[in-house]
Amino acid sequence: MSEDIIYSAIIDEHYEEPRNFGKIENPDENIMETNPTCGDTIAMYLKLGDGKIRDIKYVANGCLISVASASILSERVKGKDVDYVLNMNKKDILSYLGLELGPAREKCALLSYDALIKMLKNYKEENSGQ
Repeated sequence: MSEDIIYSAIIDEHYEEPRNFGKIENPDENIMETNPTCGDTIAMYLKLGDGKIRDIKYVANGCLISVASASILSERVKGKDVDYVLNMNKKDILSYLGLELGPAREKCALLSYDALIKMLKNYKEENSGQ
């Protein structure tokens, strides 16, 4: 079985049974982002505490890649230190998918990452003086 088939199965599984899908009541941070190229959207919600991502949820309306990427990302960052996540880069996120993607599909794959980073930067900015 080739690696592409294995990764494709993982992506299909995350699309069919997305992890951390839903909303958080009274989140510490939330955001709505849209990929203007294809129309994919994501609403993401965070609970933060002690410098960590305590909970992360999202509601995504988009293609297989954007939904699967949000699911995989949410599993990877839940419980992690905010600074650790802020030091992740786009290549890290794309490597979690395990597939070569063209530029348009990369935008789909990075929609959740971009939303998460915006929220964490906002959170840090709002809480820097405390």
